[in-house]
Amino acid sequence: MLNFKIIKLDINQSYFFGQVEFRSDKYKVNIQNERRGKVLKLPFEIDSKNKKIIVRVSGPGNLFVEDYLPYQGESEWLEIDSNEITYFLADHQDKLDTIEIMYE
Repeated sequence: MLNFKIIKLDINQSYFFGQVEFRSDKYKVNIQNERRGKVLKLPFEIDSKNKKIIVRVSGPGNLFVEDYLPYQGESEWLEIDSNEITYFLADHQDKLDTIEIMYE
């Protein structure tokens, strides 16, 4: 499992843009709706046996949203395209502090 700490997450019209930290490295993050379908891209390569990976965005007090997203390789940023996650963030943006990527 990969745990990204949310440093900053700002809303820009229909998407969220910000910064996350993973093992003291900082990366940009973009979370948006499924205009190009469900997408998960990471700022580094992972070796996953499964094509779909659980992505969970969580915060204190058992607050979370998750979705199964197809892993589509490496990108400069952490990219998450999910209607479910995007709409939940719109209502709970300041209450979430972690993005978890769960894969085998």
